[in-house]
Amino acid sequence: MSTATAEAPAATKLSQLDQLKKFTTVVADTGDFETMREFQPQDATTNPSLILQAATKPAYAYILDKVLADRKGSGLTGTAQVEDVIDHLLVGFGLEILKIVPGRVSTETDARLSFDTEGTIAKGRHLIALYEAAGISRDRILIKIASTWEGIRAAEVLEKEGIHCNLTLLFSLAQAVACAEAGAQLISPFVGRIYDWFKAAMKRDYTGAEDPGVESVTSIFNYYKKFGHKTEVMGASFRNTSQIVELAGCDLLTISPDLLAKLAASDEPLTRKLDASAAQTADIQRLVLDEKTFRYLLNDDAMATEKTAEGIRKFAADIVKLEQFITGKV
Repeated sequence: MSTATAEAPAATKLSQLDQLKKFTTVVADTGDFETMREFQPQDATTNPSLILQAATKPAYAYILDKVLADRKGSGLTGTAQVEDVIDHLLVGFGLEILKIVPGRVSTETDARLSFDTEGTIAKGRHLIALYEAAGISRDRILIKIASTWEGIRAAEVLEKEGIHCNLTLLFSLAQAVACAEAGAQLISPFVGRIYDWFKAAMKRDYTGAEDPGVESVTSIFNYYKKFGHKTEVMGASFRNTSQIVELAGCDLLTISPDLLAKLAASDEPLTRKLDASAAQTADIQRLVLDEKTFRYLLNDDAMATEKTAEGIRKFAADIVKLEQFITGKV
């Protein structure tokens, strides 16, 4: 009689996405609901570009149709009516997303308010009021605001009211420090756009830890952990999985559907690269900021100045396109 025993099945290797989730909160950078269901992120982020793409797809027509029906009797006309529909549309998408993700959704303010502190505060309060009217706690919402001096001041006021903010279009340590000192809940440094600028300016490619976008987020993360800032760091705008792998251990990373799929399809080893405990012993100088210093440091950083301005212009252009689309519907 044979004494051979069946071999134990080989252990299933974890995908890079599952490995990443051990160190970092994964966020879906999309307005597509099916992607969220597939990859099961904790949170989701949206912006005017993503909502514009989603709102024009037949699969999501029901959200716009419901908003148009609900707001038909608002009594508003012209631009006020269009703005009202867009605000409710943004929240409508957010409400659907919150049925899928267990955590938070980020909803962006109008980029044309990026230099208007009072206007940004008013918009943030209004969006939160719409969510709360729908029965959603403000703890599940992040109001996205551009990391201008005016935007950061608006976030400071909103945070004191318990309205949590995601400071976006962030490209420099000066912006990050100002956000933390204002008590912002979260920042979104744009890894890929920093990489794009340096690749074009220096006429060379970058990989691994030397990627300027990776270096920027690493320095911000280490600064925050060194000086005990509670603001969460969420790397954003990735161009490849290498950038994501190099930032494993960051508080959060918001990742597009195509890169989520690539991470899910790979079982290559992924290890923690950013470590809060190690950062506390790093040799880092504290940055002392006031408005004049902030504006000078931002101006002195050509990449950060250009990419912040470009980002505001592009998001503003997509809001205009969304307005035109809604105007055709109302």
